[in-house]
Amino acid sequence: MKLNTQASGRRSGRVAVAAAAMLSLALTATACGSVGGASGSNEEGTSTESIVFLPKQLNNPYTDVVLGGGEEGAGAIGYDYSVLGPLEASASAQVPFIEQATQEGAGVIVIAANDPDAVGPSLEAAREAGAKIVAFDSDTNPEYRDVFISQVDSKDVALVQLEMISEQIGGAGDVAILSATATATNQNGWIKFMEEELAANAEYADINLVTKVYGDDDADKSFKEAQGLMQSYPDLKGIISPTTVGIAAAAKYLSTSEYKGKVALTGLGLPNEMREFVKDETVSEFALWDPAQLGYVAAFAGQALIDEDITGEVGDTFEAGDLGERTIEEGGIVLVGPPTRFNADNIDDYDF
Repeated sequence: MKLNTQASGRRSGRVAVAAAAMLSLALTATACGSVGGASGSNEEGTSTESIVFLPKQLNNPYTDVVLGGGEEGAGAIGYDYSVLGPLEASASAQVPFIEQATQEGAGVIVIAANDPDAVGPSLEAAREAGAKIVAFDSDTNPEYRDVFISQVDSKDVALVQLEMISEQIGGAGDVAILSATATATNQNGWIKFMEEELAANAEYADINLVTKVYGDDDADKSFKEAQGLMQSYPDLKGIISPTTVGIAAAAKYLSTSEYKGKVALTGLGLPNEMREFVKDETVSEFALWDPAQLGYVAAFAGQALIDEDITGEVGDTFEAGDLGERTIEEGGIVLVGPPTRFNADNIDDYDF
């Protein structure tokens, strides 16, 4: 969807540059043992003007957009910005990077967790050292962070995907889910709501979820999983992929297969990655929010925690720059915005 900040044009224009720089930045930080030259510190000796973003994995198009928003938010609040993280999304891969950020005195660690609990002990150590912990995109166990910046209400994300697949298969038939990692908090939350809605809503009584498979947010593996679904379930009517890597990989497979136009594909995708598949009619409609806003709001939440304007309690509010005031809701969650559905009528209106 379009960025709703006044700086939207700048951020959209800088995404490609930010994406190219992220991996180099992370590897440089790892090699040099530095997360930025912050100038302030508190009594624990922790920098109060540095913010480290730790995504689920680097070199991921969706992540690059999120990090572009984080970089803009960090610049707006005057914090030193850096990125650390693994090249693959696995439960334990983030731990050494959390430890590195802690050792180097990060004031704020912003993390999208591959596993809600595997990162817990390292995040606890970071908090004991004085760092503020902001989870974004994929939550940790709530006890390990101060706030969670969520894309939208999890149930809303689930429901919009069910609505789209139902419309595309005529309300009846076998469907499958191609997810990211089996431990990803956000993916599992959406899938749980989908399963509950399928069981409870009479409108979906004729839709049968036959299986869930996991591509681990790896394009090659997700491609093979999509291929495997069709081999195992030749009568499959549709695939839901609630991951930008997965939906793009599945679309790539379907676009050159005998199933193009016969098997519906929907889920969560980036307009720039999915445009060709919408235009060649492999995909009719998918959804997403503005990923850059996650990183942008997360930066301001980190500053508000450092400045003690918020503590993570329900009802706390803070200003998120051009996006205005944000309120912490039940569970320490800050919602960014609703999902948008992309199709042939509007996809050329978006650039991310």
